[in-house]
Amino acid sequence: MHPLLVLSLVLAVPASLASYDYGEVIRNSQLFYEAQRSGWLPDNNRIPWRSHSATNDGWGDFGRDLTGAWYDAGDHVKFGFPMAYSTTVLAWGIIEYADAYHKAGAYDHALDQIRWTLEYFVRCHISDNEFVGQVGDGYADHAYWGRPEDMTMARPAMKIDAANPGSELAGETAAALAAGYMVFKERDAAFASQLLDHARRLYTFAHTYQKMYHLSITGAADFYKSWNGYNDELVWAGLWLYRATGEQQYLDLANSFNGNSWGSKEFSWDDKYPGTYVLYVMLADNQEARDKLDQFLNYWISEVHYTPKGLAWHMQWGPLRYCANAVFISLLAADQGIRVDECRNFARQQIHYMLGDAGRSYVCGVGHNPPQRPHHRAASCSPDPWVWCDWGDYYKPDPNPNVLYGALVGGPDMWDNYDDDRGDYISNEVATDYNAGFQSALAGMLQL
Repeated sequence: MHPLLVLSLVLAVPASLASYDYGEVIRNSQLFYEAQRSGWLPDNNRIPWRSHSATNDGWGDFGRDLTGAWYDAGDHVKFGFPMAYSTTVLAWGIIEYADAYHKAGAYDHALDQIRWTLEYFVRCHISDNEFVGQVGDGYADHAYWGRPEDMTMARPAMKIDAANPGSELAGETAAALAAGYMVFKERDAAFASQLLDHARRLYTFAHTYQKMYHLSITGAADFYKSWNGYNDELVWAGLWLYRATGEQQYLDLANSFNGNSWGSKEFSWDDKYPGTYVLYVMLADNQEARDKLDQFLNYWISEVHYTPKGLAWHMQWGPLRYCANAVFISLLAADQGIRVDECRNFARQQIHYMLGDAGRSYVCGVGHNPPQRPHHRAASCSPDPWVWCDWGDYYKPDPNPNVLYGALVGGPDMWDNYDDDRGDYISNEVATDYNAGFQSALAGMLQL
């Protein structure tokens, strides 16, 4: 179909008449992140079927406490690179849409949500040029189906250092810490100062010793390989530090790595360029970035494939994730006066598709006919810890006994076909990066 025809059709469709409680979905998304928590859980743990797990992380490899953080998806690996991205995007949503979080009664939980990973990143920063970027082996972990509380396999911790650096990992973590500084600077000045100090040092590490991180942490290569290279993270982190500090050196460093002349079509754990376009417009009123942002928006509004029921469908694996990320960018662009009506109409249509306009919800525990069998080990196990859980639970046709409230599943194929099947991990995977842009987009919708 001709792109202009697609655009006319999208803009001609009136906004959904359905009513959705964005605040409720935000609060449920926060529960999903609490279900992903690793380590010693706090006394106010709100997930009754989760308890302490992986409490020895770090001691065997580095003789230090590396507990905490989030399990990445339905598995139990702590992949630092997508975790840092998710933290940055969640922090960005809190910064821009704090009023929405307050309106939803979710602001304090929003701070707790990102503090859980920010404290972990600080623990992982062993020295100026030494950072632990992964705990757990993906292959050993994926051979296990059961609760994280029952794991017995080895959980190796892997790091980057000056001899084996990783610019994406160090840069993205610096961005997360700088964004975290902005969130906490008025609420907890001492913690915020600690975050900014680590952000500065990690960014120096990232641009001084340049190498793709999966070449140093080889255990990440088959799971979160850096396909896009590290320049986007070096620009991204520089801009976040410039925003946090106002220091020209960071804008100059960001500019020195900004070689993205072709533009990008996705905002994701691997590609930060669309986020940098927004930051450049916000912080420097950069016309080149404005033009690239317009190209990104044009792709998502008028050129991307639309399913028969209206989902802007970019890629088979996690199409709802990519779309939610694009919605978040579009809302930020609209806040800057760029294609305001188009961006907000696009955002409304896509978020409403995910929440029920397609005939079902794609968010666990929320709305009409939500997914009941997400590909998630702990949720598939009996809530009774004395009942053994293994691959037999994976193959059961029954709904998961534990509702994974707030989790956005991968989503349908390009014709809206979706099977609520735990074994279909492409459609039913859940992950911390899936919910990051989604939750921040919901906050943007609520703020409107």
